[in-house]
Amino acid sequence: MLGTIQPIDPIAISLGPVNIAWYGLIIGTGIILGYILANREADRLGMPKDLFADLLIWAVPIAIISARIYYVIFQWDFYSQNPEAIIQIWNGGIAIHGALIGAVATTVIFARRKGLSAWKIVDIAAPSIILGQMLGRWGNFINQEAHGGEVSRAFLEGLFIPDWIIDQMYIGVNGTFAYYHPTFLYESIWNLAGLLLLLALRKVNPLRGELFLTYVIWYSIGRAFVEGLRTDSLMLTETIRVAQMLSFALIAAALIVIIYRRKKGLSTRYADKLNS
Repeated sequence: MLGTIQPIDPIAISLGPVNIAWYGLIIGTGIILGYILANREADRLGMPKDLFADLLIWAVPIAIISARIYYVIFQWDFYSQNPEAIIQIWNGGIAIHGALIGAVATTVIFARRKGLSAWKIVDIAAPSIILGQMLGRWGNFINQEAHGGEVSRAFLEGLFIPDWIIDQMYIGVNGTFAYYHPTFLYESIWNLAGLLLLLALRKVNPLRGELFLTYVIWYSIGRAFVEGLRTDSLMLTETIRVAQMLSFALIAAALIVIIYRRKKGLSTRYADKLNS
C-alpha cells in the first residue's frame, strides 16, 4: 500500500510556462477572507470606508519582506555564504513572526498618518489574522513542510483524521520515507478555536486593545507547543528554538500591557460603533 501513496501536486494550475502553486492560492484566499471579515467589522464600527483596502496595499508586501528578513537573520550562516539566495523567496524561507512584526509596525504608522486608533485597527484585524494563519498552514500541508517528528501510521489513524491527510504526511526526508506529526493540523485547529474565541469576545464589547492582545496570547501558547514538535525550527542555540522563545516573550509582554493599560485607565470599552 505504501508504494501507491502519491503526494498532492503542489502546483494547482499550469498555464504554459506559468505555474500557480496551491500555497499561493491558499495564502491569497486567506488574505481575501481576512479582508472581508475585517472590512465588515470596520463598517460596523464606523471606520473610514476602504480603510483595510488602503492598509493592505502597504501591509502585505511589507509583511512578506519582513518575514523574509526575519528568516534570513536566523539562517545567516547560510545566507552570508550565499547572498544571491537572499532574494530567492520562491525557494521557501519566510517566517510568520517576521510577517507579524512588519504588519503591526505598518499598521501603527498607518494609523498615526490617518489620525486613527492603532489599537482599534488591530482589534478589528485580530480575527482576520488568525483566520489567515489557520488557512495558511494548509499550504504547508500541500508542500509537505513544517511537519513534526516521525510517527507511525497507527498513531495518525488514532487521531481519527482522514486518509488523505495521513497519506500526505508520508514524506521523504533525505531519501527515506516515513510518517510525520501533522503539526500543520495541530496549529490550524488551535487557530480555528482561537478564531471562534475572538469572534465570541468581540460580541461582548471587550476593552480596547484586548482583542488583539488575546490573539497574541492565544496564538503564542499554541505556537510554543507546536514548535516543540517541529523538525525545521529556526534555532537561537542548539537547544533553544526562536519561535518558542519569542512566543513566551509575547505572552509575558501581552499580559504586562493588559495589566498596565487597565491600571492606567487606558482600556476603555467600545461603547458604540462611533468610538474612535
